[in-house]
Amino acid sequence: MESAAKDEIQPTLPPGSSCLVPEWPEQGRAEQLARGAALKWASGIFYRPEQLARLGQYRSRESVVQSYLEGVQTGVWQLARALEAVQETHKTLSQAHKLLQSLAQASKTLEPLQQRVAQHKQLQVLSQLLPRLQAVPAAVAHTQTLIDAQRLLEAYVSLRELEQLQEETWGPLGGLELPVFQGLGLLAEALGQAVEAAAGNAGQLAREDPALLVAAVRVAEVEARRTTPLGQAPRDWRQRCLRALQAGLERVYFSTTVLPEPGALAGWLEALQVALPAELAIAEALVAPCCPPHYNVVQLWAHTLHSGLRRTLKRLLEGPELGAADTFALLHWALQVYLGQEMMGSLELGPDADVSQLEPLLTLENIEQLEATFVAKVQASVAQWLQKALDGEVAEWSREQEPKTDPSGFYHSPMPAIVLQILAENIRVTSLVSESLQRRVYGMALSELGTFLRSFNDALIRFSRDHLQGDALAPHYVPYLLAAFNHQSALSSSLSVLQPDGVASGVLVPVETALEELQRRICHLMLEALQVELQPLFASLPSRRWLSSSEMLDSVCEQTSRFCGDFWRVRKPAGQLLLAEAERTVVLLYLHALMQGRLVCRSASERTQAAERLQHDAGQLKELFLGLGLEESVHCSPVLLSLRELLNLHDSTLLGLEVAGLRQQFPDVSEDHVSALLDLRGDVSREQRQAALSSLQAGPPPSPSTGRRALFSLVPAPTPSLTSCLTSGPCS
Repeated sequence: MESAAKDEIQPTLPPGSSCLVPEWPEQGRAEQLARGAALKWASGIFYRPEQLARLGQYRSRESVVQSYLEGVQTGVWQLARALEAVQETHKTLSQAHKLLQSLAQASKTLEPLQQRVAQHKQLQVLSQLLPRLQAVPAAVAHTQTLIDAQRLLEAYVSLRELEQLQEETWGPLGGLELPVFQGLGLLAEALGQAVEAAAGNAGQLAREDPALLVAAVRVAEVEARRTTPLGQAPRDWRQRCLRALQAGLERVYFSTTVLPEPGALAGWLEALQVALPAELAIAEALVAPCCPPHYNVVQLWAHTLHSGLRRTLKRLLEGPELGAADTFALLHWALQVYLGQEMMGSLELGPDADVSQLEPLLTLENIEQLEATFVAKVQASVAQWLQKALDGEVAEWSREQEPKTDPSGFYHSPMPAIVLQILAENIRVTSLVSESLQRRVYGMALSELGTFLRSFNDALIRFSRDHLQGDALAPHYVPYLLAAFNHQSALSSSLSVLQPDGVASGVLVPVETALEELQRRICHLMLEALQVELQPLFASLPSRRWLSSSEMLDSVCEQTSRFCGDFWRVRKPAGQLLLAEAERTVVLLYLHALMQGRLVCRSASERTQAAERLQHDAGQLKELFLGLGLEESVHCSPVLLSLRELLNLHDSTLLGLEVAGLRQQFPDVSEDHVSALLDLRGDVSREQRQAALSSLQAGPPPSPSTGRRALFSLVPAPTPSLTSCLTSGPCS
């Protein structure tokens, strides 16, 4: 059974084969050595009896080994057959290679024949196309004629026929370009330029010859849908057409390199304000129907106009600095008019014309630059106008005529109205542009107003100095000072007119301070003039003559009445302030003269007489200023009644109480003042004087009093000469 299996495994030898594998010279010797080794091993194994029990195992192993050996034998045989097949294939391939080499040599002899065949085919095609090729020059000339006549659709059809004929010759001729077609490229470019030119004049053609515009657009669209042959660049006439639409529009409005002349910018912008919406309306009504919807003609028009305008304005700002009028016109137009309902925001324009989402005409940097330029130039102009107004007012001060009056009789001058109008008008017009510009101009206006007030103050000082020193006597010095008071009041009361809405009132503080300083200056100059006139009259007070006669004070009242006679021409409350300060000045002069030590009472009768004179003078001064219109509550003359009590006191031991009472009424009274008054009494011993002066410190503190005006602190006592009694207060 095992031998049968072996026979099945054993491959059948082909006829003529005498052995399984090729003969190996050492095979016999190797086989003998193997048999010897096997016998030796078997004799060693089976020599001992105990090994015989394992004989079955050795047989099994032998069978397995024998099976492996037979498999190896079969594999070796198969490899031998494969080697034979490879050798046979190699031999066959060598023969085929030699055959191919012989065929290649034969094909070289056929190349001239092949070339002849190709030439024959080309000649055959050319002979068939010859009538059409002969007509090409005439067709080219005809197409050019159509282009020149602006018959663009016909020209395009003719061009495409020529190009198709050219394409038909490319294949058979192997891409060979015939000389007859050399002019087609120039012809196509001429047609493209004609289409471009028509698109560039779209606005005019839409009104005058819309058929030509439609033809140009149709040619561009048909060409855009055409499949371009390989190796040929697309003509892209659609994009050229769109670019021509934009370029033509920009050429109409923004092509010139000459920018508006200085002062002409407003007119140029006004022309654009009318022209651009009209152009958009034409685009929507006439141009858009001539073009495909995807051209978005209205949007294209709006964006093109916006971009061209933006570039033009940028070029304008890069040039010479604009004047104030041009700067204002540009800011107002760009920020308010352009996007407003008067132009691009018009309800008559569709949503496609919206340019609000595009880049603004002016950048923030442009706006900042323009606002700064405008404010600087307006400031220079305002400063000149204010100076002219001030110069005109100063020139009036030396006139022979009094200041003009209004219907109510108050001194009046157009200067405050001119100043306020100049400032208010500049602030008002800037509100038409932007809040930021208005705030800038408002700050500038306040600054210039402060400068003007300081110049006004300086001019008044020069006016007063020249008049008082006699260098240039003014015929109506006091009336013009009173008129200046009205000017200050008019400016102060109208200051709020300049203030825009939403601006904090704190910014007015510097100007209000300057106005208060101007008021004090005018008041001081007025009182200084009054003091110059009254000072000689107080030279004889107090005196024996003063004790017995009211002549001295009558002169004072007469002079004061004449000086203050025109105070009613000053508007309230400035008129009351002037009267109050004039009354205090008279009282201060009176007190100063009283304490100069010119008179010492020699008896009780003289002290009584002096006390009565003080009472009389106080009443006379009260009557004078009540007659001039001063409210009694602000009178200072009652201080003379208090001094009367001090002089009229008969018991010298009670002087301390009287002095303490005087201090309660007038906290600014000093020991020097009290000592001078005691000297006037003439009956106070050293001990009584010391006790009276001690009561100033020992007595109760003065009761607080609101609105109490300084008196004694303004009286230098005693002093040999009067310098000034106006060292502090509302007018100092």
